[in-house]
Amino acid sequence: MRMHEIPHPAGFQPALTVAEPLAAHWLAQATLRLRREICWLWRERGLLAGADPAKQAGLLPPLGDPLQSALDLTRWGAEKAEFLARDETAAWLGEQLRRPEPGGPGEPAPRRGGFAWVARELELAGAERFVLALALLAAADSAAGSVFAACLNDAGRTRPSLALAQRLWDRPEEIMALADPGRRLFRFGLLSGGTDWDTPLAVAPAVAACLLDPPGPPATREQGTEPDPHLALAAARLKAAPRDRLHLQPLLGGLDAPLAETAAALATQLGSRVGCLPPGLGPEQLPARFTLAWLQGLMPCLDFALLERDAHQDAPVAIPLPGLPLTVFVFVEDRTQARRLPAAHTLPLLTPPALDYAGRLAHWRTGLADHLGQPGLDGALAEAARRFLFPPAGIERVCATLRCLGRPPQAQDVLAACRGDVHLGELAQPVDPRFTLDDLLLPPRQAGQIRELVRAAAQVTRVHHEWGTARAWNEGGLSALFAGPPGTGKTMAAEVIARAVGMPMYRIDLSQVVNKYVGETEKNLRRLFDAADAADVILFFDEADALFGKRTEVKDAHDRYANQEVGYLLERMERFRGLAILATNRKKDLDEAFLRRLRFLVDFPLPGPEERQAIWRRAMPPAVDVSALDFPFLARQFALAGGHIRSVVFQACLQGAAREAGRRLDMPVVLGAVRRELDKLGRPVSPDLFGPWAPQLED
Repeated sequence: MRMHEIPHPAGFQPALTVAEPLAAHWLAQATLRLRREICWLWRERGLLAGADPAKQAGLLPPLGDPLQSALDLTRWGAEKAEFLARDETAAWLGEQLRRPEPGGPGEPAPRRGGFAWVARELELAGAERFVLALALLAAADSAAGSVFAACLNDAGRTRPSLALAQRLWDRPEEIMALADPGRRLFRFGLLSGGTDWDTPLAVAPAVAACLLDPPGPPATREQGTEPDPHLALAAARLKAAPRDRLHLQPLLGGLDAPLAETAAALATQLGSRVGCLPPGLGPEQLPARFTLAWLQGLMPCLDFALLERDAHQDAPVAIPLPGLPLTVFVFVEDRTQARRLPAAHTLPLLTPPALDYAGRLAHWRTGLADHLGQPGLDGALAEAARRFLFPPAGIERVCATLRCLGRPPQAQDVLAACRGDVHLGELAQPVDPRFTLDDLLLPPRQAGQIRELVRAAAQVTRVHHEWGTARAWNEGGLSALFAGPPGTGKTMAAEVIARAVGMPMYRIDLSQVVNKYVGETEKNLRRLFDAADAADVILFFDEADALFGKRTEVKDAHDRYANQEVGYLLERMERFRGLAILATNRKKDLDEAFLRRLRFLVDFPLPGPEERQAIWRRAMPPAVDVSALDFPFLARQFALAGGHIRSVVFQACLQGAAREAGRRLDMPVVLGAVRRELDKLGRPVSPDLFGPWAPQLED
């Protein structure tokens, strides 16, 4: 309704437009009462100042002493009542105040979110409507600030308060009952600010805009598919939840998980829609956004990080407006975050169902529909669907990359783009494999185990999705333990496997994963495994006993959490869909329950003389003349592991190059490097150990 359609302007600015009829009526009520109060203040303050009231016509009344004004309320009470009745302007304003509210039995139902809808929904009494309108006037009319300041006898107070409302309202005791945070105007977030008498009353701008001009009914979306049966129980639980409080529905998922889509599907089943909060929102703005969502009949979505921004680590988070009848979807990364939500307002955790192989393949084919039929592309898409468990958002992102190549994507482009989209964060460093199976010198038994692991890693996705083992084994991948002394080839074997099966390899940085704070290690590992699960990668845990050690007797809270971390690791290792390789020098320190769940266990022994001689020869750079070296002597005399032999060769090359004798190595240089390596290992060194070359060694 426009201003010229109502009996009196809704504000002090005549061009102010208020579309909601009942809001316009009550804004006019607030304006009329303020004008009538100004009439009286001209009279009161003009007389107190000894000035001629006629000379103050058209000016706001002069400000006086607030204490004197408060003490004079009773003194001037009778005269004020008489003035309001006989003064021509004040009497006319009083007559306007008696106009009835718009609307009636035959009027259409008010639009949701508007002033009339709120008044009916909350059954607001006249005093509540007036106080809300008074605060709305401050939000809607920039000219009202000076009027509030004059009425409050303070040039710096340009917003109304409950004290001013009590002075303006005909029955002051009704305003007194509103000074309670449990009352509807405050509990539903329509009014913000304190509930003491002098604290300014405020309405958030977005809430004010909705109350004064409610949006039309939202366009209904046609549901093209049947409701998701996986969400039926969650939707029923939300329908059955009591409407006397705010409810939080946590949705669990990491990066690219279809949390927003799941929330939208749930809202659709409930006959509602989700509301997306604007980016850059701060916690202090949540109350207004929650109220706006309730007014518009929306279900807002937010990240848990927004709730915990002002909370201490691991402490329960507080929620604004707990008495608001609203459902809020909270996106959490792990169950620990869900446990920090207030139990009285939190529904059971919901994990969106993941796409199966057929669903992933359908998304791949849709994303690259214009290129289907390219040689080898169909097979590449099937392989990507098997090996990369991307959610729809991840598949679409990779497809968008392939569509922007400027040419039809080739089969090799698909896997390359998938691997380029894998981000494991700072907890893992990519490893460029340097070795092949021919470089790995192990006893026959261990060499056979490595070949068996290579064959298994190359076939696991095919067996899952073509042979049908995925359902029984939950698409689980492989796990292997490489145990043995330092330098026996554990890291080298992992690189060999990665190169043989063409899978990216990541080394886990234990200094980043293990955290001294309770529960943080589990969080770090959860983020790592969640990212790696979708990527078909090899995770290499060096010094795995630091993470997978034996569980201890529980003596304090730290022991309990440490055992929980081991238990969590056991469970995630079983569910990990890639290949996890763990290396340890202390196999005996590993938890027995963990060892039982590993599919491969390879013991790396120290190499014997024959293996050592082969390692010595393979470690020598091809461009170096090694004809002067006695390899049988080196292999027989020094029981070094392969890693130590390679270290010796590198040190010998550095020292040999410094002598500027050409690219060649002789026994004294190599044996000098051997002695340095033995010193590092803390082994005893005697001249007899170096045979006939002992006199030629430098100190």
